[in-house]
Amino acid sequence: MEHSREDGAQRRLVVGVSGSLGSLAALHRAVAEARRTGAEVLAVLVWEPPGGEHGYRRSPCPPMLAAFRDAAVERLRTALEEAFGGAPADLGVRFQSQAVRSEPGYALVQLADRPGDVLVVGAGRGSRLRPSVARYCLRHAACPVLAVPRPALQRELEHRRPWSVRNLRTLWHPRTPETVEEDLELAFRH
Repeated sequence: MEHSREDGAQRRLVVGVSGSLGSLAALHRAVAEARRTGAEVLAVLVWEPPGGEHGYRRSPCPPMLAAFRDAAVERLRTALEEAFGGAPADLGVRFQSQAVRSEPGYALVQLADRPGDVLVVGAGRGSRLRPSVARYCLRHAACPVLAVPRPALQRELEHRRPWSVRNLRTLWHPRTPETVEEDLELAFRH
């Protein structure tokens, strides 16, 4: 049985995926909500050419653009594998994914355009050079937005010491309590 809203629209959870820990947490939350409500999950990785669209228009190079597109698709596949330990086909929810060329906040708001949609994003910090996608979505989306906080481990490690995303991702993956404890001890010793 499919869950529908009163107006007959199918619920859909549009989730922004970048490969960051915050986006992986948002992806997990979207799948959990989809299981609970019977909604469909649409995982979206938004990409831009290096230098943005204006930079690309100044010096277009179609072969490079194709390489960037392929890299974005691969980044999405890798993020899904890291989030679920394999293909999302075994999640027990209707699941689609796509890579979209655009600005992240704008693209997510445009994709979450159906009645019944919910936009799910990781609540990252953003910066002056790269504003928070979550803030943009909260301001501009016509549908409800679920901003998922960064995982506690990420917040703790950012507070104690600047870390690369690769180091955080290694510690974030499900592991035995003993190996996580050993990794944390080693990390804080240095």
